[in-house]
Amino acid sequence: MLHLASFRLFMDTGISIIISIIAIWNLIVFVLYGLDKYNSKGEGHRISERTLLITAFLFGGLGAFLGMHLFHHKTKHKKFIILIPVSIFVNILTVILLVLY
Repeated sequence: MLHLASFRLFMDTGISIIISIIAIWNLIVFVLYGLDKYNSKGEGHRISERTLLITAFLFGGLGAFLGMHLFHHKTKHKKFIILIPVSIFVNILTVILLVLY
């Protein structure tokens, strides 16, 4: 019995760590969208569309979506309108598959 309880504690801790890492990463992606919007108005260093999309597909879909809409950034680009929701779907599906298998 003790071993099963220890395993459950480990799994709960492991999952919470993964969720925390994903949340921090989404915050970073959100900030990237904000920085790119800010820099688009001046002469600052821009972040490539490729980088913004890659970060979304690497478990940052929610941060990208929120950044797009809260900063009104890339909201008229069809590529982003389509691919950001797809990245969220892929992120969720990947997490589900990792948890199940």
